[in-house]
Amino acid sequence: MTSRRILIVDDEPELRSMLRQYLTREGFKVAEAISGNEALDMIDRTHPDLVLLDVGLPDIDGFEVLRTLRSDSDVPVIMLTARDEEIDRVVGLSVGADDYVVKPFSPRELVARIQAVLRRGSPAGRSTDDTLRFAGLTIDESSREVLSNGEPVELSALEFDLLLALAQGPNRVFTRHQLLERVWGWDYFGVERVVDVHVGNIRKVLGDDASNPTYIATVRGIGYKFIGSPE
Repeated sequence: MTSRRILIVDDEPELRSMLRQYLTREGFKVAEAISGNEALDMIDRTHPDLVLLDVGLPDIDGFEVLRTLRSDSDVPVIMLTARDEEIDRVVGLSVGADDYVVKPFSPRELVARIQAVLRRGSPAGRSTDDTLRFAGLTIDESSREVLSNGEPVELSALEFDLLLALAQGPNRVFTRHQLLERVWGWDYFGVERVVDVHVGNIRKVLGDDASNPTYIATVRGIGYKFIGSPE
């Protein structure tokens, strides 16, 4: 099996060195960038399997790097930050981050997060013959494509998995914790708020009004359920 390639984007040489040594021992190939512009250039040229992206970079901050990246790439991104503020998490996740890790963190925890994100993006173990059809919405699990009123829509790998998990259990109420286990994996260490952020992103892409939903309804105090009408 080919080693997965990780790009570390951080201007702290000690942190990069520690991560490089640990990730290399875990079997990953590692590249490094020390600025946002260098990172964007390297991602375009080398196509890594995952990016560890620091928020506080010397030229452009990590959020802006991620916004630029998401205009033409769905490479998985885990944000790194020294700040543990909820607003930072929400901004990073709403822009398109797959996960969020606050410094200081243990290398073991980070590797678990990396492995969970990479599993979500891998086709291995997924059913390849199911297409879910609802009024105005088609979800093709084999091609991982979503059509809204016949037009393709862009979802990240994580957002596709979240929508699929909900749609595979129509009218079933899922708690946030259940969705974290099904989509993020049992070893996810983050906060349940991440589910709300990504549901919001899916609703925005599908044009689904949270106050009068067609596809995803909020079950107050519990979680979410998929209410799309079967085609």
